[in-house]
Formats: sequence, C-alpha cells, structure tokens
Amino acid sequence: MEFLRLLAAAQEGGSAVAECLMAASRIDFDDDESWCLEWKRMADLNAARGDAALREGNVLTARSNWLRAIGYYQTAVFVFDAADDEHQAVVRSMRRCAASFLAHRDPAGEVVSIAWPGAYPLQAYFLPPRGVTGRTAAVICFAEPGQRKEEFLYKMARHADERGMALLAVDLHGAEAGDAFDDIVGRSDLETAVGHVMDYLLQRDDVDESRVAILGDGGSSSFVARGIAFDDRFAAAVCDGGIWDLHERLFLHDRLGHSDTAPPLSRVARNIRCPVLIPAGERGWLEAERVRELYEGLRSGHRDVTLKIFKSEDTAAMQGHADNPTLANEYIFDWIAARLRGSAT
Repeated sequence: MEFLRLLAAAQEGGSAVAECLMAASRIDFDDDESWCLEWKRMADLNAARGDAALREGNVLTARSNWLRAIGYYQTAVFVFDAADDEHQAVVRSMRRCAASFLAHRDPAGEVVSIAWPGAYPLQAYFLPPRGVTGRTAAVICFAEPGQRKEEFLYKMARHADERGMALLAVDLHGAEAGDAFDDIVGRSDLETAVGHVMDYLLQRDDVDESRVAILGDGGSSSFVARGIAFDDRFAAAVCDGGIWDLHERLFLHDRLGHSDTAPPLSRVARNIRCPVLIPAGERGWLEAERVRELYEGLRSGHRDVTLKIFKSEDTAAMQGHADNPTLANEYIFDWIAARLRGSAT
C-alpha cells in the first residue's frame, strides 16, 4: 500500500517512477532495516541534488528534487516507531527539504507555529497563492492522525494555488521530530486542535475570514468533522462529515439489541452547519453502500451535504484515493473553489 501511494505521487511530483522501481529492487525483505535504508538513500540523493541545483541557480530543479526527497523520506519513516532515533533523524531531513522548498517558492511560503493549549505547539506550512493581492480565500489541509503535512506540499499545494487559494498544511505531529505524538492522538479532545488552527489563520491580514475551507485528508476518522461541528467560522468542509461516528453508533446500537429502531444522529452530524463534501472510494474501508446509507442520514434536515464516490473503473477508489490522488483532488478543489466563491462577502 505504501509503495502504491508513492508511485501515485509521481504524477504530482512527489516521486519518480524509475527511482521508485530502483529503490524497491534493492530492498532485502530478510533485513528489517532495508526498507528504510533504501528509501532514505533515494531521499538523500534527491535532497543533495536539490541543494546542488540551488547553488547553481537552478531553483526550479531544486524545488522538484526537494519534493521528491520529501516523498521518499515519508516512505522511509513509514516503518518506524516515532520514538526511534532513526525516525527522528529522517523526519528532520524531511522537514529541512520542506523548509527549503517553501523558502524558494514563488511566492515564498512560511513555517509557522500554532498554539494548542495543553499540548505541544503544532507546526504548519502556509503557502500564499501566486498573483493574488489583498485578502484571499484559504483552505486548511489537516492530516489525519499518523499522516504528515509534508505530503501536502506536492499533493495539495498546486491545486489550491491554481484556484487562487492560500493553503495551510498542518498535522498533529509537534514542532520537534521527537514530540510525544502517541500521547497526543490519544487525547479525548483531539478535535480542539481544529479551532486553534482556525484562530491562527484568522489572525492573518492576508486571509479572507469569510472564505476559509477545511480538508480532512484520509477520511479514516471524524476528528475534523467533530472540530467543525461546533465552529461556524468555516465556509466549507471536505471530510467524512461524521460518517465514522455514525458507523460506530450504529454498530453499538445493533449490538445492544436495538436494531428495530433507528438511532438518532450524533451531535456531530446535527451540528455541522457549513456545506460538506464527503469523498469516498468504492474500495475504501467502508463499503460504498454503507457510506450511502450513512450519507442519507446526514442529509436529513436538509443539510448541505454532497457525497462523491469514486468508482473502481475511474480509479481514486482506494482508501484516501491512494491509487490516484490527482483525480480526487481535482474534484475536491473544484468543489471547494465553487463553495468559497459563493461565500464571498
């Protein structure tokens, strides 16, 4: 699955197919360290190539190599426990490439810190759009637990920029490579991070507070949906809309012997006020028919909820659209752009 995700990233600049095949051919599956070693080797090669291109004044080539290095570092770190020293070293290398990419982007991006009371500060990347002056529309790309924001630099940034939107990429990993991530994702109030990220964004003088959307990438939990349920500052959201919460409630409802009655909607589903897009793959973790059933429940009360299921024959049908993120993101960012145009003041 991770190899497939990396191959699919090639079309967005997060890898090169030939390099993926080369690294994969060198992996010794009898050696537990071989996976990390080979992907890190490929990442280091691209990072060094990017640094050399910058010294020669070839900024475009430098940026391309740094993005590929990010993709390979992410794959290298995939097998490690977060507390592992090698894991932390790889993360630092990945973040150095991300910082270099942002510094030499046009316009330049920023590495920012966002306060989260009771926890470590969250690190985020802010990327303003090209050719836009004054206050701009913005989309928060929030990584699901375990996912890393660096991926958004090649996976999401282009789609936001081409539609004139700023992008804030954020994850639940702290500002330091060795922060206690496992302790954080176990918090019962994980969704409070969403509000603090919005607080930060609205303090900026280059963001239009009436045109901010949020995208919860991955769809493996409902923490972004819980975060927006009691926060009416978002103009649009792309997430599971509380689908996982509803699925869990229905499971418990049936286990308790109440299958003859319909369970009420969760507080999350009842309180989401902004328009919501639920993108899902036909080959995702929940069957498509199950997603449709839960979606019909969300639509009760005339809620503005859109469901898009990507079919197997069209690709983008796997969990998180790992097989074709480009196809999914084209649809998602078109939907966001249309909603933010409609919410302009």
